Amino acid sequence: MDFDHVTFDLPHGTFHTLQGGDPAGQPTMFLHGFPDHPPTAKPFLAELARQGRYVVAPWLRGYAPSPTAGPFDFASLTGDVIALIDRWSPGRPVDLIGHDWGAFITYDATVTAPERIHRAVTLAMPHPLTFLSRSRPAQLRRSWYMGLFQVPGTGRLARARDLALIDRLWEQWSPGLSLDPALRTELHETLGASLPAPLKYYREMLRPGMVKAARRLSHPISVPLLHIHGAADGCILPPHADDRHRFAAPHVREIVADRCHFLHIEAPEAIAGRIAAWAASNVPDHRGETPAMPIRNPKG
Repeated sequence: MDFDHVTFDLPHGTFHTLQGGDPAGQPTMFLHGFPDHPPTAKPFLAELARQGRYVVAPWLRGYAPSPTAGPFDFASLTGDVIALIDRWSPGRPVDLIGHDWGAFITYDATVTAPERIHRAVTLAMPHPLTFLSRSRPAQLRRSWYMGLFQVPGTGRLARARDLALIDRLWEQWSPGLSLDPALRTELHETLGASLPAPLKYYREMLRPGMVKAARRLSHPISVPLLHIHGAADGCILPPHADDRHRFAAPHVREIVADRCHFLHIEAPEAIAGRIAAWAASNVPDHRGETPAMPIRNPKG
């Protein structure tokens, strides 16, 4: 499926997006994570469009060709997304799907502007307060790069040897996932034009904006939410804490066997299919959660 490259003039500048699908379908926005951009998700976006959805996927703030200037506090990142929703789908709430940092923004958007979001899906990122409250040694080992990115000059390190550090993260987070060479080149070009801006997301975690975000996120989420996590994620461990108190609306958590961090790229048909099944049912059980349904598609 072909996607159009569409731009939107928002308060922070001109944001670039991929757009496709049926304009009469359910408006669905996909937010990428780090170190990524929309083109790597095209097979997943195409599956969403085949469901009859109208899909848009922006390059987030900090990722060229969208604005690479800050600030990068979480309210600003979420503000970009809400402004885009208002411009792109002013008359209908959207289904918002986020991966990694895109998932963090998705959680924040659900408490900032719940009236603009019909349903929410988060991939590979548990509720941020659940994630930040964990101190398991295995997660701390996986999060080594967060500390590295606090060091001045890390942007030069990330660029070195044709973005070898970035490639290392992809290999560690989703072992066995091999991007098409053309997609890898395109991603390198985006990151080369963007760094060090994407690293500044992590630096904001130690600044006052994080405290404000935590206060917002302490409010129970009133939007139905599906969280999907790869059991073999090499970046973020699947959540095990009982955090149902963070959700006022029906939600489900599903851990997918044999999937890693970039699960929507590893298995686009399966992940899109699970989202479609959840969206079609979305019936809470007596605990306030939708019963999980297994994904079966071992290699996408």
